[in-house]
Amino acid sequence: MDSASLEPSLYTVKAIFILDNDGNRLLSKYYDPELYPSMKEQKNFERNVFNKTHKADNEIAFLEGMTIVYKGSIDLFFYVVGSAQENELMLMSVLNCLFDSLSQILRKNVEQRCLLDNMEGVFLVVDEIIDGGVILESDPQQVLQKVSYRADENPLSEQSVAQVLQSAKEQIKWSILK
Repeated sequence: MDSASLEPSLYTVKAIFILDNDGNRLLSKYYDPELYPSMKEQKNFERNVFNKTHKADNEIAFLEGMTIVYKGSIDLFFYVVGSAQENELMLMSVLNCLFDSLSQILRKNVEQRCLLDNMEGVFLVVDEIIDGGVILESDPQQVLQKVSYRADENPLSEQSVAQVLQSAKEQIKWSILK
């Protein structure tokens, strides 16, 4: 092993993804562009990880030179991937922060339907915890505070989107009539 691979780095997370009970991707973010550059390679890796972990009672796996920490909940599987040299406790703190933050946002109902209904919040949570592979936050309360602040800053609900679309339709209609 060369000394460059053992150098400490802020880029601790290689990927994060959430799969359903069948191993289908619900969310994924890969932070190392060289790890699995194509969608096909990413999905193949996710399938391999799911096949190895979905029946196991462990919290950690080693596959394809990667350290993978994971957690299952009802019909979802949460995964955080790091390099083989990465500290498992750091990866586990990211996983726990993700799970606890989503549990609060989804009102303790961490299941596929609720997750899909609140995907914008899920993406906000992931982006508050990790940016480009760098762990920004591992405290769920801080993440929730930042996410709710953003939501208050830019209130964009389904109703307001519908109102914007209706307004645009009316403006187009009036411009055509003129």
